[in-house]
Amino acid sequence: MTTRSQGIDALLEQERAQLDRLTPAQAAQAATEQDALLVDIRYAALRERDGLIPGALVVERNELEWRMDPLSAHRAPETTDHDRLVVVICNEGYASSLAARSLHGLGLHRATDLVGGFQAWAAAGLPVAGLPVTGGGESGGRQA
Repeated sequence: MTTRSQGIDALLEQERAQLDRLTPAQAAQAATEQDALLVDIRYAALRERDGLIPGALVVERNELEWRMDPLSAHRAPETTDHDRLVVVICNEGYASSLAARSLHGLGLHRATDLVGGFQAWAAAGLPVAGLPVTGGGESGGRQA
């Protein structure tokens, strides 16, 4: 049996064709007006370096399916049903596309991702919260 291979670029294009991807402005509006759940899958070093989107649920990529499946014993409390709009956010908008499609496989049919990822969100001037400064400083928000 011969298996036909495709490269990552072709796979990404194929998977993205199944998503209604959101721009940063659309994602921010969806979070405010449609109770969309923003899910940050970036690894800790990127979150520490660049900050966080206020209100986003942080779920490491390797835990995403278990934490987002409404039927999982390990689901996040925010994961209440299969109909909620879930916007997956990675650093630049590549891994999040594949992750969102994986969530479709769990029945989260409205899952999508953020075009350009966190970097596009920050570049659009949308809110980014910094992390606490060591040495007794306060955590502060910043506009990127």
